[in-house]
Amino acid sequence: MSDDPAPEETAASAPDRRRWGRWLLVALVSAILAPPLSVLTYRLLPPPPNLLMVNRLFAGDGLDYRWRGLSDISPNLVRAVIASEDARFCRHHGFDLEAIRKAQAHNKRRPNRLRGASTISQQAAKNVFLWPGRGWVRKGLEAGYTILLEALWGKRRIMEVYLNVAEFAPGVYGAEAAARRLFGKGADELTPREAARLAAVLPSPRRYSAEAPGPYVRRRARTIQAQMGTVRADGLDACVLR
Repeated sequence: MSDDPAPEETAASAPDRRRWGRWLLVALVSAILAPPLSVLTYRLLPPPPNLLMVNRLFAGDGLDYRWRGLSDISPNLVRAVIASEDARFCRHHGFDLEAIRKAQAHNKRRPNRLRGASTISQQAAKNVFLWPGRGWVRKGLEAGYTILLEALWGKRRIMEVYLNVAEFAPGVYGAEAAARRLFGKGADELTPREAARLAAVLPSPRRYSAEAPGPYVRRRARTIQAQMGTVRADGLDACVLR
């Protein structure tokens, strides 16, 4: 007795295979188109609260997120974050290869005190489109989104978004919310000293406070404020502050 499928079974399975093939094609095309389409969308519109904000909200930190255009944010804060986070922001194309080499050398010498080399572009990509944490998958996606941001947004928009989604204190996101909550003024009124204090806590806003700074934040803020003069004098902010 033969075990071959009956003709009607074979005929019935062919449409199923074609249907699954169409679904797989749609899924593949969607996966390819979704990142550039989302990047293009947020080139024009403020991004919604990201995954980090939602996680922090459910953890009890609250959510203070107030969007402001770059023209309503003090140039002092732009210079402060360039001085603190990414001095070659206007000169690289999303990845600072020199900083990466230095970080690798440092991490080999001091494996217990790892140093990162993420640019502002990479941090904007991570904050808006991805999830907190580490891992090769997320880093690979971050690299892809960084390339898209550099190509489709440009430096000025990258800085604008970064300053609006960065966490400056637990549950406080963006320059306007931070300025209002911590200094009682708008983001357009931040002084060089206040901007330097905000930039000083960016690596660890849940560990350090810009409102009541300890010795480390005060010392780091003084260094950043001094470097802000170099940023301005050497035109390191030219791609943002035309």
